[in-house]
Amino acid sequence: MRGNVNLYDLDLSELETLVTSWDQPRYRAAQIWTWLYRRLATDIEQMTSLPKALRELLAEKTVLHVPRVLARQESLDGETRKDLLEMADGEQVEVVLMRYIDRRSACLSTQVGCAMGCAFCATGQMGFIRNLTSGEICAQALHLERELRNQGQHLNNIVLMGMGEPLLNYEHTLAAIQRLNHPEGFQMGQRRITVSTVGIAPGIRRLAEEGLQVNLAVSLHAATDALRSELMPVNRKYPLDSLFSAIRAYLTATNRRVTFEWVLIEGVNDTETQAHALAARLEGLLAHVNFIPLNPTEGFTGRPSSAERIQAFTAILERRHIAHTVRLRRGLDIGAGCGQLRRRAAA
Repeated sequence: MRGNVNLYDLDLSELETLVTSWDQPRYRAAQIWTWLYRRLATDIEQMTSLPKALRELLAEKTVLHVPRVLARQESLDGETRKDLLEMADGEQVEVVLMRYIDRRSACLSTQVGCAMGCAFCATGQMGFIRNLTSGEICAQALHLERELRNQGQHLNNIVLMGMGEPLLNYEHTLAAIQRLNHPEGFQMGQRRITVSTVGIAPGIRRLAEEGLQVNLAVSLHAATDALRSELMPVNRKYPLDSLFSAIRAYLTATNRRVTFEWVLIEGVNDTETQAHALAARLEGLLAHVNFIPLNPTEGFTGRPSSAERIQAFTAILERRHIAHTVRLRRGLDIGAGCGQLRRRAAA
């Protein structure tokens, strides 16, 4: 009977333990690792540098689960692609490839669904199903890299901004980062990896102590507790003072700029009051704000801010010397924009 150990769920030292337990030389683990993360094998039989007996052992005692593509959608402008992937147990997640002139970025999921319940987010509207394993997170990146490589391209950036809250799946998210960054494996630089959180204060403090060089993005969306609690229930547990205390600890420990994400909702969080409150929160911090007009979802009736309101809002930040960017919305026609991911096939 085949075993249930997914090779993608093992780090290199665990692979070494596994092969040596079979009386195989330790270096065989490095060969397997290379096949997984450098040569992007999709089947154990492809690992032809391994002895046949070892391949048979791997086939008997492990699995190599490559997610199955259930659906694929391409945006009309050709800049964004969304794949619906099926995991070994039948659960499904969405993963997004974003094409820019000079780079290719992957937006990966860390959970099936999400428990955070942000009012404007489709993933939150579907609820939480389960955490993804580190191997399931890695497999999403490998899936996209495999296809890009066939086109003579490569992934340049990874953002953990898909379905789920990475810091509530901390161990698996950290293990995936370490595996994708491994110098003998996938070799994605830490500074090209971004972890996005709704503001899990203890997780931010914990991440600060890891000694990593990854980027941190915090979904803020409001600068007063009353409004943020209305939009993001997590604020009731980790209100703004608690959140920013953790962020200051992160900045002290890492000296790395924090990005704040802010979805602009007409008449809700694009007011002069919110702009001044945001500036007061960020004054003196090593920070940058990414603004993006609201992307539509079925469960939220808000509208994206008009160009005039965005200009008035950002003008206040400019006067207060708060670094910011207004981002272009991507993938709206295929439901691949920020806050739109949800496990579903195209109609």
